[in-house]
Amino acid sequence: MNLAIATTIDAPLPEAVARTREALADQGFGVLTEIDMASTLRTKIGAEIEDYVILGACNPTLAHRAVTADRQIGLLLPCNVVVRTDVERPERSIVEAMNPALMVTVTDDPALAPVADEATTLLTAAIESLHA
Repeated sequence: MNLAIATTIDAPLPEAVARTREALADQGFGVLTEIDMASTLRTKIGAEIEDYVILGACNPTLAHRAVTADRQIGLLLPCNVVVRTDVERPERSIVEAMNPALMVTVTDDPALAPVADEATTLLTAAIESLHA
């Protein structure tokens, strides 16, 4: 099983983040959190990495269905989407969304499968739309 639904786009990080936020919104996801990992690691421990942003995306309808099926599933929510600079081609960005099927694998709860399937469809559509 793949860890992520991913693509690479011809856009610098700020544009890629904005386009990713819009693509997620078009599929019913809001971004609840945004973590600038590069800045945080630089500030906290002096480590340097490429520009790297984690967006905590949530589709309220899917989140409700998931926590209704398994109250502990909140530990795996929201769906994280990473937007990071391609270190080999800095004018490009890599966008990766967590594979929702991991919720089913981690919990071994078949009641989560329909939620994960729908989330996969929506996240895949969002990621694929970045090329439009």
